[in-house]
Amino acid sequence: MSKTENINGVPFETMTPQEVRKALDAQEIVLIDVRTPAEFAFERIPGALLAPMSELDAANLPTQSDKAVVFHCGSGKRSELVSRKAIEAGFAKAAHLEGGLAAWKQAGLPLITTDFATGQPKRVGN
Repeated sequence: MSKTENINGVPFETMTPQEVRKALDAQEIVLIDVRTPAEFAFERIPGALLAPMSELDAANLPTQSDKAVVFHCGSGKRSELVSRKAIEAGFAKAAHLEGGLAAWKQAGLPLITTDFATGQPKRVGN
């Protein structure tokens, strides 16, 4: 179950992999991967957009009036930091995936990985 904390009156949500999957499938969120391009190329969550933390300026991210923005990374540490910076930059709310991609994989949720025999992307998981 998600956890919500208030940062200066702004809701900051920590979501479980299952909650993110449900919201992504329902097109209620925009999922932003803050890992490096190499990490993203190796494996990623279907539908996630890449915005590497090293190049990300939260103040320049587009806001989603009809969708919440959820950040994720490999373990949840970088995405939590980016989420907090997004709130500082004026986001009305922000969220991140608890445990990051590691938790997503542990839950057996779908991924796009690279088939090293062909170099082509392939989908794995449910």
